[in-house]
Amino acid sequence: MSDFSAVWRSIQACTGQEFRTKSGRPFTYTAHDGYVHLDNTDRSISRTDFSRAYALMPLRGPGRLTRLVQGPSYVFGILTDDRIRG
Repeated sequence: MSDFSAVWRSIQACTGQEFRTKSGRPFTYTAHDGYVHLDNTDRSISRTDFSRAYALMPLRGPGRLTRLVQGPSYVFGILTDDRIRG
């Protein structure tokens, strides 16, 4: 997908589904009000952070995202999942 708006809609549509970090750690989230709220932590990740990370895709891992976004492992896990990237 070249349009981040479509990616964000996919992220919203997958609310409550299980995703995995690159290391295989499972997690779920709720997406609303421009944020992804991780169910296994108190962390929230903004749509802006996802947009920044998406601009760098494709990536091999979350390392390049560490200083750019909150929760880089989660952002990477979501953006590289087949349900999101299309």
